[in-house]
Amino acid sequence: MAAPPLAAVLLGVLALVAFPAAAEIRETVIRADPRTIIPLDEFGFSHQGILELNVSGIAFDPPASSDLDLSQFGFFLSTLDAWVHVLRQLQDLDVTCALQSDLVKLAYSFDRLKPAPNPAGVPVARSSSFTTAFRVSEPGQYTLVFANCLTGGNLKVSMDVSSAMYNVDPATGERAYLSVGSAALPSIYFLLCVAYAGLVAAWVSILLRKRAAVFRIHYFMLAVLVLKAFNLLAEAEDKSYIERTGTAHGWDVLFYIFSFFKGISLFTLIVLIGTGWSFLKPYLADREKKVLMVVIPLQVVANIAQVVIDESGPYARDWVTWRQIFLLVDVVCCCAVLFPIVWSIKNLREAARSDGKAAVNLMKLTLFRQYYVVVICYIYFTRVVVYALVTITSYRYLWTSVLAGEIATLAFYVFTGYRFRPEVHNPYFAIDDDEEEAAAEALKLDDEFEL
Repeated sequence: MAAPPLAAVLLGVLALVAFPAAAEIRETVIRADPRTIIPLDEFGFSHQGILELNVSGIAFDPPASSDLDLSQFGFFLSTLDAWVHVLRQLQDLDVTCALQSDLVKLAYSFDRLKPAPNPAGVPVARSSSFTTAFRVSEPGQYTLVFANCLTGGNLKVSMDVSSAMYNVDPATGERAYLSVGSAALPSIYFLLCVAYAGLVAAWVSILLRKRAAVFRIHYFMLAVLVLKAFNLLAEAEDKSYIERTGTAHGWDVLFYIFSFFKGISLFTLIVLIGTGWSFLKPYLADREKKVLMVVIPLQVVANIAQVVIDESGPYARDWVTWRQIFLLVDVVCCCAVLFPIVWSIKNLREAARSDGKAAVNLMKLTLFRQYYVVVICYIYFTRVVVYALVTITSYRYLWTSVLAGEIATLAFYVFTGYRFRPEVHNPYFAIDDDEEEAAAEALKLDDEFEL
């Protein structure tokens, strides 16, 4: 009997470790799957953790013979640290199957399947289903994995798996279906929703008080704030229902809808502000329209990928592919929205040399440069720093990475609203000769801005 290929084993589990799935009751349909390792879900257990498995329709292709070693099939829980050592054991041939390692927690192996009786009461075959509950007394971040160690004969496995992982409150006996590191998320999302509701109220007040200076872009900024607030409310309710019941009760659908419109509107807003649309010029150039024609469809693809990733889970064979598509599309969108800002900066520099309004153009140039830097910092923090926090933070405090990303987003919204707020008395029109001369000299000394 050959040991499982290490490359396939490592890829299967590390995919889940790098991008944890949402914790909830999962229904997994596995059909003729030849993989040696199938990651199903990840969960952060406390001292009172329980894994419930309800598996039915177990079948093999080709059909199992009477001498098939069923102990080579089963479910186990493993932490990332333990899995690294298991890989070493497999490589050194200390064990030939991950189920044999004493470093993993064996939840169920198929040799425990009870014989199914025929009408005469005589057992003739193994049952094709089982239900079990496995208690986890050692807290940690565990991955639920199915192992098929019979790779030599290319034996394929089919089954329906219903898995539920939860922690039990020792005082009340209530179940919590959210991972330990995600338990604080419902409250965090709700408080952030309240914060954005406050921003919406403040922005409406500004628009009403300064109607004479309001442009269409300011109404679009209001729409982005409203969509973000509803997105956070849906996510708070989604996580709250999952925590109490293990299912989202439809709130995940609302979350995906608001995420879709929020993502498109945010990237569109950055592009429109970068082009100076509405408050600098009432139109979009052809190349700026092309950027929108690229960004919006890519955001549609990104949202589709996000839904597939969340709903299918890491057991799906194309899960890693969808994750790569999502990351690639996100990076392309982040890069694309920077170009209109750079174009506006260069146009302002050219205008400063030709129209004689050096001070006005220098102020606009400074504003767009600041926005360019802030957009880069926002993208870097939410795409790189937040991911780094996920990898280095203890599983108990994974909520901190979510909070950090949301605070960065909130700060970005506040900065954008403050710097591009409507102004009745535009400071560009209140410039004396001395300020004009000083601005002209500053432009002469200013280096060419490059991306």
